[in-house]
Amino acid sequence: MVDADGFRPNVGIIIFNDDGKLLWAKRAGQNAWQFPQGGIRSGESPEDALHRELYEEVGLQPQHVEIITRTQKWLPYRLPKQFIRQNSEPVCIGQKQKWFLLRLVGDSNNICFDRTERPEFDRWRWISYWKPLDQVIAFKRDVYRRALKEFQQPMSQALGNSTANTKRTSASAS
Repeated sequence: MVDADGFRPNVGIIIFNDDGKLLWAKRAGQNAWQFPQGGIRSGESPEDALHRELYEEVGLQPQHVEIITRTQKWLPYRLPKQFIRQNSEPVCIGQKQKWFLLRLVGDSNNICFDRTERPEFDRWRWISYWKPLDQVIAFKRDVYRRALKEFQQPMSQALGNSTANTKRTSASAS
């Protein structure tokens, strides 16, 4: 499903634990790390896509997480030209994403990658709040920055302002 502007609707998922760390996952067979994300199917709401992708990609079910908030607007990014499939119709030039901030309320032992025949990820770890900006592929960096900026206060409030290490340092801002 691609919209009239060439963007595929998608959900992005940021999961945090009680220590204020974020779940960071490594793409299977690659040296690329990212937040879980996935396409919204025709007739599917962003919330339905969130729960489906959450289960397919990291094995978590709705009872394992609490939805804290989601981005107010769609956050779009364009694919680099080498990633655009010119032989498909309609041509998808990028993605527009609704991001969700989730608190892990279940045990992290529930995180697994064997829910599908072809897992998206093969490893995961907890990382500090702004660290993804240093590691994510360049064309997604602005969307990650915008989602993290929008989620900084809600996450801090959800943690009671005590353990959230979401202050941006000059080292993580570059």
